[in-house]
Amino acid sequence: MKYALFAVAVMAAAACNQPAEKKAGTVEEVKDWHTLSNADSVTPQHLSLDVTVDFEKRQISGRATWTIQPATGASTLHLDTYELTIDSVTVNGNKRDFSLDSATAQLGSRLNIPVDADAKEVAIWYKTGDKATALQWLEPSQTLGKKHPFLYTQSESIYARTWIPCADGPGIRFTYDARVTVPKDLVALMSAENPQQRNDSGVYHFKMEQPVPAYLMALAAGDIAFAAIDQRTGVYAEPSMLQKARHEFEEVGKMVTTAESLYGPYRWGRYDVLVLPPGFPLGGMENPRLTFCTPTIIAGDRSLVSLIAHELAHSWSGNLVTNATWEDFWLNEGFTVYFERRIMEAMMGADYADMLWELGYQDMEETVQSLGADSKDTWLKLDLANRHPDDGLTDIAYEKGAHFLRLIEEKMGRARMDTFLRGYFDGHAFKTMHTAQFLQYLDKHLLKGDTAVNVQAWVYGPGIPANCPRVPQKRFEKVDAERARFLDGTTPATLSTQDWTSHEWLHFLRKMPRPLTPAQMEQLDKTFRFTATGNSEVADQWFIMAVAADYTPAYANMEKFLSEVGRRKFLTPLYTEMMKTPKGQEMARRIFNQYKRNYHPLAQESLGKLVK
Repeated sequence: MKYALFAVAVMAAAACNQPAEKKAGTVEEVKDWHTLSNADSVTPQHLSLDVTVDFEKRQISGRATWTIQPATGASTLHLDTYELTIDSVTVNGNKRDFSLDSATAQLGSRLNIPVDADAKEVAIWYKTGDKATALQWLEPSQTLGKKHPFLYTQSESIYARTWIPCADGPGIRFTYDARVTVPKDLVALMSAENPQQRNDSGVYHFKMEQPVPAYLMALAAGDIAFAAIDQRTGVYAEPSMLQKARHEFEEVGKMVTTAESLYGPYRWGRYDVLVLPPGFPLGGMENPRLTFCTPTIIAGDRSLVSLIAHELAHSWSGNLVTNATWEDFWLNEGFTVYFERRIMEAMMGADYADMLWELGYQDMEETVQSLGADSKDTWLKLDLANRHPDDGLTDIAYEKGAHFLRLIEEKMGRARMDTFLRGYFDGHAFKTMHTAQFLQYLDKHLLKGDTAVNVQAWVYGPGIPANCPRVPQKRFEKVDAERARFLDGTTPATLSTQDWTSHEWLHFLRKMPRPLTPAQMEQLDKTFRFTATGNSEVADQWFIMAVAADYTPAYANMEKFLSEVGRRKFLTPLYTEMMKTPKGQEMARRIFNQYKRNYHPLAQESLGKLVK
């Protein structure tokens, strides 16, 4: 079946109306392949949501009311849905017939609602289906408190349509308000203005005055408490996790101030963080005003909070200036990684940020090797026609994008780069951006015809370009020396590892030959207690090494780790390592089948294919 295609990059910025040149003599069309909506002819301006969360039915139901602006001659509003049941529709308060197209596996069903020139308000009564990918319903046993159920949503990339009938494309922005009803002993939160305490009714009201795309719509409901960090930042978590999380995120307020000093004011009011139960599939999700994050970053020593710096940076890159389509994803994540590392450099020093750059370079190398050095999927500008947008959510967008910006900084100078980025964020606030448009802006306002960066090779070329910057590694050089000493026979207890951060330990383990001998594994474990570590980054790397070496003393803790952690960054490489041997395959399938209910539907799907 052919999919409907719409040029949705025009939704929020008039500058996107014109096609932009990729090279002289060619024109780059700006199409969002992943929405069935027609927001270019019937513009969704505001959403009023009134829904009930039913944990027994595992269903969200209610009414989505869209304020729309039809273009001249528009006769139908098209919206994205995925396995939603549409009960009825009204237009300007009058009942209206509607139709649903046949479903496609990737995009779902297009909802068609007749409208005319005076149509202002379209109300849709609906309920979610059994396979709503955005929703993870947790039993009490899957939470930390063990007493109450929990729900959270994950709408990126095209999963908002599984719980709201909407125009589900990153280039389509709207404001919203919501009324959400949950069981009276639970709290509801959204990516909006939020309550800071439980009420007696179970009815919560929300408002988001800044326009956002559908993938940044988020909802959570559970036994949740709040603790302030400062006047505009705070943390939400299950009560048993709250004070631990509050301690871990002590510097978040300072992070916001640091980010503002780099690239301008924070435009979203409050910045709060919600620590989710362990099954959350991502490190974090940059939902406006309320970052969702995994508890795996709570190590007790604040050593993994660069992830919060990353999600905070999205308040400028991604949330404020948004990629027009998923093919332009690097404009979201590449900028955010660069910004994150500038925040961490300002707070922790250049040698600390350099470790993050090096670990990121290693991730980029591994991704390029996995995808293939000549693969078009290693371009910054992606080709996702007739593919799922999640195919493009790789470290290429993150790390190749960030290193491209780092190179521009090195060539143009940091002062000019910072002036450019401040102007970029200010000039395109609450608008969308596509790749060719950005490159024109970059050349006009910064490069001015300078070819030293070789933009074409970075954006429309494969692999890692030859001029990719590699930062100096003062701290990792010391780690390399200690690793070499260990491999030469020095006992671990005599290694100089005092004051190492998570990043040094991770580099120490990543660069070990694989497999180590069982004796070497035992030596390291007895000295540094890697098997029992509470640091998730270190634990995952250690367990990968344990599988490779068949170091059985680590297996019980590894299984416990896999039963509790749902973050795909950790699950995928660990299950991949197990699948390399017959013994590992048997172990992987047993563990997956036993604990898969604890994983998010997205993780269940990808891991199910891996271990089959």
